[in-house]
Formats: sequence, structure tokens, C-alpha cells
Amino acid sequence: KNQELKFAMNGGMYMKDNSPQGLYIENNVTLKPLDTLSGTGNFYLKPNGVFYVTKDNKAVVCETVKFTNNGQVNFATQSGPMLLIDGEIHPAFKKGSKNLNIRNGVGILPDNKVVFVISKEEVNFYDFAEFFKNQGCKNALYLDGFVSRTYLPEKNWEQLDGNFGVIIGVTK
Repeated sequence: KNQELKFAMNGGMYMKDNSPQGLYIENNVTLKPLDTLSGTGNFYLKPNGVFYVTKDNKAVVCETVKFTNNGQVNFATQSGPMLLIDGEIHPAFKKGSKNLNIRNGVGILPDNKVVFVISKEEVNFYDFAEFFKNQGCKNALYLDGFVSRTYLPEKNWEQLDGNFGVIIGVTK
């Protein structure tokens, strides 16, 4: 499309066939429905959530149970668990946990800008969520773990390896 990729990050969990796990909307078309089931693993650690962008470019992170598509959602990905819920760290996260991993996530800053974060070192969920809270986010969503990669050539960060389902990208 003659566009330059400025930023890319894996944007949610996916199945063995690389299809998205849970809700996936692209260009206002729902390609995978909202998953409200229960199960094991990080995706199902409730509350989980949805990151979406409306047709008028408003970005939102919300709990899965609060998501509704009124026809104005242009892009969406579901993942889990929520890191922050209304300014509070997810109640299942424990300070000092030894559950360490590379992690990436998304939050909405107080000025309504989106912040994508990936840890360069292994971190537990509590500390990762606390980072978003310290940035002023009220809601933040965990996107994925050890497979997380980021492409940000402006900062000389180009992780080109990996195998992904959902990708979030910014072009110019």
C-alpha cells in the first residue's frame, strides 16, 4: 500500500493455526467472535479484556464483559488478563511473584493516547501492571508473554523473529 511501517507489536494471543484467540475485528469486520467462556491460561484469567479502536480513532481498553460493538468498532483484539481495571491492579496479581516472563501490553494514558509496552527483561504481572498505573493509565490489557516482539526502527529496536497471529501496526 506504499506505506512505511513505523511500529509493530504482537497484539494478542492466538491459536496453534495462528488465528486470533477471542474477538478480532479488522476494518469493521468481525473475523472472530468475543470469547466469554472460561478456561485455563492467561487469556481466561478474569477479568480479561478487549483493546479496540473506533471509526473516529478513539482507543479503548475495557473488560470483556463490558464490551459492546455498536457498529463503530474499526479494530479490536481480545486478550487477557486485564492489568489495570479502573486504576486498580488486577486482584489475582501478587507483589513479589516469581512468575516472570517477557510481557507486552496496551494502556490508555490520561490524555487518551495509547501506550504500548514491552518489557526488555522478565517481569511479573504485578510489576508490569504497576508500570502502567505509574504512567497514569486507568485500564490496561496484557497482550502476550514470552513470544512478544516489537518493531520500532526509530529506536533501533527491530525484533524480526517470531511467529504471530494478531499484529498491531502503525504506518505512515
